[in-house]
Amino acid sequence: MTGRLSDSYFDDMYAASPDPWQLAERWYEARKYAITMAMLPRRRFRHAFEPGCSVGVLTEMLSQRCDRVTATDVARVALESARKRLSHGDRFDGVTLLQSSLDTPWPADVDLVVLSEVGYYLDAPSLRAVLARECPRLPRGATLIAAHWRHRVDDYPLTGDETTDIVAHTPGLHLQARYLDDDVVIGLFSVGATPSVAASTEIPGAFNPPEDH
Repeated sequence: MTGRLSDSYFDDMYAASPDPWQLAERWYEARKYAITMAMLPRRRFRHAFEPGCSVGVLTEMLSQRCDRVTATDVARVALESARKRLSHGDRFDGVTLLQSSLDTPWPADVDLVVLSEVGYYLDAPSLRAVLARECPRLPRGATLIAAHWRHRVDDYPLTGDETTDIVAHTPGLHLQARYLDDDVVIGLFSVGATPSVAASTEIPGAFNPPEDH
């Protein structure tokens, strides 16, 4: 067992409220999701992995950009809410919901990993170990995006800034873009150096980055 908040912590949160972070209601969340989706460098992805999907608000958005989405959460109640949301929106085709945590093995053949408000539930050694184990399994050119609340939460082992710094120092990940304001930090990373959006879509004047050696 890695060092992270216990499953019972989240069970208690969802026992108190069906949407404890008000992911479906708060403007902060809607804005953060919009920025996250806008930063993704490709129009479509083959297979996204979203650990800590909660009630499925972001999962529904990802389902519109990805052929497949594997979304996980440790809380059964959260997964039930996500299932209802996706079923009502006719987005359930192509989405797999599993009761699991970030520190368990990631699904194979994913080309997009979305760490949205989940990395700081692990302590620093555990998060580094998970990333060191799983990121080398990602294919070259895969995208990893990490979005985290910047204000300190006493219950969480890490802050959003600390989480982002750990992701940024993971061997093999290259920073493509970064968004920062007082509330949220979002880092966009690729496995290996990859062309910019303009270069990959062959806009005149754009150039490719040097390849890794």
